[in-house]
Amino acid sequence: MADSENQTADIESALKEWFSGAQRVVIAGIGNPFRRDDYVGVEIVKKLENKTSKNVILIQAETVPESYLHQITELKPTHMLIIDAGLMNLQPGNAKLVDPEQLMRKTAISTHTLPLGIFCDYIAKTSGTKVSLLVIQPYDTGFGEGLTPTLKKTAKQLADLLLMLLPKTGQ
Repeated sequence: MADSENQTADIESALKEWFSGAQRVVIAGIGNPFRRDDYVGVEIVKKLENKTSKNVILIQAETVPESYLHQITELKPTHMLIIDAGLMNLQPGNAKLVDPEQLMRKTAISTHTLPLGIFCDYIAKTSGTKVSLLVIQPYDTGFGEGLTPTLKKTAKQLADLLLMLLPKTGQ
């Protein structure tokens, strides 16, 4: 339990610092709806729907975030948070805020047509947006629908945390 509480405090602190100065935010959830916990990013975005200010734009990108490149660059957000499942050798459900430059330094096999590191780099360079990834360790990414109980709990906790930290109307 203490590890879980420490992890929650760590991610809250990292997100709070990262959102500092945010005025217009894009949150993109990524994931395949037929690969169980891989869909966690989209589930979090769904939980935020109709609960955020007009300064927060939500995108359910599923497996094609590159389809939203033009829309995102036109919006010129100050911050963009991409939420996705990823294998990081953490306990299932644990999350980590990852700098996209870390992805650029690694050659990774991706389920996305355009690797996330290149996608993030493009957004940052074309719109001057501060980009980060919120990566969540999945429990099960096998074929099937619906998050495992562990990731359902994580999705709710992270959605609640984001609602607390996102810019409010008028800011």
